Amino acid sequence: MRDAVIVEAIRTPAGKGKPGGALSGIHPVDLLAGALSALVERTGIDPAQIDDVIGGCVGQAGEQAVNITRNAVLAAGLPESIPATTVDRQCGSSQQAAHFAAQGVIAGAYDVVIACGVESMSRVPMGTSAIGQNPFGPKFAARYPEGLVNQGVSAELIAAKWKFSREQLDEYAATSHARAAEAIKTGAFDREIIPVGDVTIDETVRAGTTAEKLAGLKPSFYAEAYAERFPQVTWSITPGNSSPLTDGASAVLIVSAEKAAALGLRPRARFHSFAVVGDDPLLMLTGPIPATRKVLAKASLSIDDIDAYEVNEAFAPVPLAWAHELGADPAKLNPRGGAIALGHALGSSGTRLLTTLVNHLEDTGGRYGLQTMCEGGGMANATIVERL
Repeated sequence: MRDAVIVEAIRTPAGKGKPGGALSGIHPVDLLAGALSALVERTGIDPAQIDDVIGGCVGQAGEQAVNITRNAVLAAGLPESIPATTVDRQCGSSQQAAHFAAQGVIAGAYDVVIACGVESMSRVPMGTSAIGQNPFGPKFAARYPEGLVNQGVSAELIAAKWKFSREQLDEYAATSHARAAEAIKTGAFDREIIPVGDVTIDETVRAGTTAEKLAGLKPSFYAEAYAERFPQVTWSITPGNSSPLTDGASAVLIVSAEKAAALGLRPRARFHSFAVVGDDPLLMLTGPIPATRKVLAKASLSIDDIDAYEVNEAFAPVPLAWAHELGADPAKLNPRGGAIALGHALGSSGTRLLTTLVNHLEDTGGRYGLQTMCEGGGMANATIVERL
């Protein structure tokens, strides 16, 4: 079986996903095109060698419609011969893109492929593609007659099920900001971030955040109808312990080990194991728990064999429930901060987490890294990489 190896992984800084955010003036096609251009330039690869580009994007509407990945390939000035496709596995879209890319290399379908992702939440607000539409249909409604809920309410249900207090959630969020701020201060992100104009650092990180300050924020998702339906919920999810709306792009060059040697490229990590699962669509965000169990079993590894875990911080209860169920070491969990601080540009987050994970393993001498992502509709991807 061929090895699929990561040669380079980069990302843009995170911009606040609202009008006036640091990256809000940039068309999402150009945002992704910039990441693709930087990836090709940094590796020095002849772009004619690229077999395919697989990108993740959730809001495939408006400026992100009509196969944004192909549009970005062309906007980047890459050869017209390079094909591209855009996938949607909700928040795990670009992690799934990396799975497809690496699996294609392992299978022999590709020698050189880019996995990437983009989301401009300032220009294409979350849910744009469903405005005025019913994306579920009558048969779905018949199966779930009470209806599902938005992700914020799902986070509330997780907090209630695992009995996390508001104080625990806010303390976790403050730690995420502290770790990200320390990473910025020490230059830990310098290798992975490609500047976008004058934007060189993540706009979403708040270095002075404390649990005490976060305690003053009001819950975001309380509604009387939900309160009646879910009396166990204490309504603790706020903007402070949730990931912010974010703009960003990221890209990873994946090649076969043989091709890397032939082209004189240095492999940095290899893909070890993959998993993807479906889970309860009401709780929705608990998928990383079974996904992690599945990928560890496939890899014949234990959680203690993993040197760092990147568990997407869509909301604070998600990584907390994951760590509780897996018995994971909190010191290894999102060691450079997570999405609560670094932002969650939906389609970009999968390859963004992978970029941060590979750099952290190299900087600390770790061998194995695990990445997992909760996804809308109750799904999750999990990936284990091995530093080379």
